[in-house]
Amino acid sequence: MTTPTSPSSGRTRRWPAAAAACAAAVALVAGCGTDTTAGVVPEGWGTLKTSAVTVAHPPAFAPQSAGERSEYNAAAATLTEDGKDVGMITVQLDFTNADSVEEAAIGAEAGIALGSTLGKQRKIEVAGPEGRTEARRIDFEFTEKGSRIKGVIVAGLDSAQTSYAVRIDAAKGRLGDGDLTKIIDSITLT
Repeated sequence: MTTPTSPSSGRTRRWPAAAAACAAAVALVAGCGTDTTAGVVPEGWGTLKTSAVTVAHPPAFAPQSAGERSEYNAAAATLTEDGKDVGMITVQLDFTNADSVEEAAIGAEAGIALGSTLGKQRKIEVAGPEGRTEARRIDFEFTEKGSRIKGVIVAGLDSAQTSYAVRIDAAKGRLGDGDLTKIIDSITLT
């Protein structure tokens, strides 16, 4: 049997190169983003805008002023029922020195309370100034004051290669999966 590089074959096979080129073209087209919901703010929703990241929030969430939110949050909105906070969306910027999306996600995981049930990191994409940008999604759950809280963090590097994290926490049953997906899909790097 002769190989593509074997001098005794008298010719080289070009199909491996053609197959690789074809696979690269398919990957490029697939990565171009046909997802029309990416970076879109659903009608009637508000937005949390920072210098590097914008994220939408359902109308029931109320944005916090700079004086109301933690000094570590560049933006925040809360969901309140009967005078009690049952959900929150926060944006943190430059919260860790990260050189990669993975490092930003690890830094974001460090902020999850001890005793939480931590899910596996998943690669996702968010809208960016030049198209889709890689990020990591981290799902987790914990119990606080007798309530089970479901959380998601989307972390990555913004267009200036600085870390960011969008965290969504809500008491179980207070934020539907559809709204959670819309929040995540709305994340846009500026």
